[in-house]
Amino acid sequence: MHDDPAGLDDLARRLLPHLAGGAAASRLRRTIAPTDPRALVRALLTVRDPGPFEPEVVRLLDSWLSGERAARGVVNGAALPSIAEDHPGTGYPAAASTVLWEGDITTLAVDAIVNAANPGLLGCFQPSHRCVDNVIHAAAGPRLRADCHAIVTAQGHPEPAGRAQITPGHHLPARYVLHTVGPVVTGPVTAAHEATLVSSYRRCLDLAMSHGLRSVAFCSISTGLYGYPREAAARLALATVADWLATRPGGVDRVVFDVFGADDLNLFRRLIGG
Repeated sequence: MHDDPAGLDDLARRLLPHLAGGAAASRLRRTIAPTDPRALVRALLTVRDPGPFEPEVVRLLDSWLSGERAARGVVNGAALPSIAEDHPGTGYPAAASTVLWEGDITTLAVDAIVNAANPGLLGCFQPSHRCVDNVIHAAAGPRLRADCHAIVTAQGHPEPAGRAQITPGHHLPARYVLHTVGPVVTGPVTAAHEATLVSSYRRCLDLAMSHGLRSVAFCSISTGLYGYPREAAARLALATVADWLATRPGGVDRVVFDVFGADDLNLFRRLIGG
């Protein structure tokens, strides 16, 4: 496995001729420095439509994506301290079964991570964009986009908000990805927004339980481009997960709240107390 920078650069250069077709690829090659072949490969994969690769390209991609995963590192979700352990004074009712963690969700080794998807389920198609949808698709590799394309094609319509779909994790440390589309908030939060966000969390947990998955890591659904106020979303996430765990004992062993940045971490800490 090539997990050193030089080896990953070499693999990326070997991949570039196979990814360089199309107008979008041509534009990217003019805007990303050729001295950063790994960034260019990531960008080209981001704008590529779902579809098969030649076997030689699949082998190169698998080697490169495995090396990228090793370079990012892997965090054992089972070794993270629970909220009860980290915050012994908390009054959060699900503290023993939940974790509050700030980190890169694509490094987390759990049974499933949750992707805050858009209705197309295919990622955001914006190179280098730091939304969780793009980050997860980039780390998992193009098979994830192909799987999501198959789901949307089979159902014959975009994914409705408040539901959930499951795919393999491919090159992620997580075994599976749970994809959910949260509500879009452009004004005051309504009862419909709240119900949809509750449904996203519950449907993900229901889907995990039905597949025998024991650990799930949530990103903060709908709080980025979809505009849900962060504190309101955090309160709802904490309450929904606690209620689900209380009413389904043994359904899932561990839920990780993966927050983005110090502000969100402090927000969750304030809400759980302790």
